[in-house]
Parts: sequence; C-alpha cells; structure tokens
Amino acid sequence: MMSSNLTILYDELPFWSAPFGITLLDTIRMKPNMNVLDIGSGGGFPMFEIAERLGKSCMVYGLDPSEDSIDMISAKKEARSVVNTRIIKGFAEEIPFPDEYFNLIVSNNGINNVADHQKVLSECYRVCDHDSQMVFTVNLPHTMIEFYSIYEATLFEMGLTTEIEKMNQHIYDKRKPVDLLKEMVQVSGFTVHSINVDGFKFRYTDGTAFFNHFLIRNAFMNPWKAILPESTVDKVFSLMEEKLNTKARENEGLVFSIPYACFDCRKK
Repeated sequence: MMSSNLTILYDELPFWSAPFGITLLDTIRMKPNMNVLDIGSGGGFPMFEIAERLGKSCMVYGLDPSEDSIDMISAKKEARSVVNTRIIKGFAEEIPFPDEYFNLIVSNNGINNVADHQKVLSECYRVCDHDSQMVFTVNLPHTMIEFYSIYEATLFEMGLTTEIEKMNQHIYDKRKPVDLLKEMVQVSGFTVHSINVDGFKFRYTDGTAFFNHFLIRNAFMNPWKAILPESTVDKVFSLMEEKLNTKARENEGLVFSIPYACFDCRKK
C-alpha cells in the first residue's frame, strides 16, 4: 500500500531527470558482480534501469529519505520482477553500509538536494571499494536563468532587496558551480576522471502554462514562494506571470535553459 495518493504522480519526475540520466547511463562502467548504490532514488529512475542493464550478478541498492519513494520503488520492484534491487530509507550523510562495500555509486540529480554536500561525498568515498566509480549529475546555477532574471527584476521593482539576496542564496544552496563541486569531490578523496557539461530546454506557451505545470507547481513553486514575505507572495507571482506572458507574446513562447553536469569520479 502506498503511503500517499501523490505517489502515483511522482512518475512525472523522470521526464525532468531523463536527460541527466541518459548521460549518467552513458558514463558508468558496466561490469559483473558489482554492488551499486543509487543516492536519491526517487521513483526508481535510473535505479531499475541500471539494475536491469547490469544483470543479476549485480545488486543495486537505492537510498532515499522519502516514504513515498520507498513505497513506489517497492511496488515497482514487485511489478517489474527486478530481483537484484533493494530500497533503503535513509540519508546520504550517513550511508548505512560498511567501508568499501560498493563498486559503483550513482546519483541522478539527487546530490543537489542533500543538506551537507561535503559530508555526503566523504561518505561516498568511505563506502567505495578501491578502483570504484562514482557518477553523479547535477543541474547548474544558471538553471532557468530566464525565470530568475524576471524574479529578480520584480523583487527590485517592489523594493524587496533582501529577498534578492535570499533568492541568490537559494540558487547557491541547490546548485553549486562546477569548479566548487570539483574541489569538494577532490577534498573527499576521489579523482575527477571527467566532467561532461550539457543542457536542454523547457518550452512553454506562456507564463500561465509555466506556473501551472505539475513539475513547477510541485518541485519548484514552494521554495520560490518561501523566499518572500507571505503578504507579498500573490502580488509578486501575479506580476511575474504578467511579465512572462508579455515576453511569451513577444517571442512566440517561453524557453527555459536547464544546464547540467555529469561527474565521473574514481577511487584509486
């Protein structure tokens, strides 16, 4: 039994995570007899895809703090009969496995959401065996820069300068620059084998469609609103919707950039 009716909606997220995941799948080394850890498994992508591609000689463990994710992955495991998987509820800052247990660690846009990036990377190093690989993807600071530019301009017009600082802090907390992530990976002990920077676009008819999109409403809207004093939320978002709609009329729609990076790291 799934713990929330919203669980069935989580499958919308792989549409967002698929471009990251395809790059990740192209980067991992496929070998038999591996223990694999997927950090932030969400709805099970790419956890199940990796498990099925690797085959039954490998065991793929998923780690996620969400009860809904645990329920969904458990149901999918049974429905898909992917026997070489196991999902565990927990946080990546304290990975519940012994030292040098894994041959491969992956995280598809999940490390963005941890509380302590350096601690997570150090934990990954601890549980990685020698000659193991860690591959993770993250979206980058200029994600949806077209939206944030309008957000900043609206805040400036309303005299909400402190909230501009909060907005920039929100971006930094969620999306670290490539050079900083590289440094953090190296501090943890890994060698950075390669960094693949890429991106894709989200397109919308106008700002109204953008704000009503399920992904935006459920993954982005609450953090955006949390930046603001409660009394200003409706006015700020109404003004932004007007600006986005005007921009859409002038440009035959809206285009939002989603840059991302895929890190291929090794423990030697």
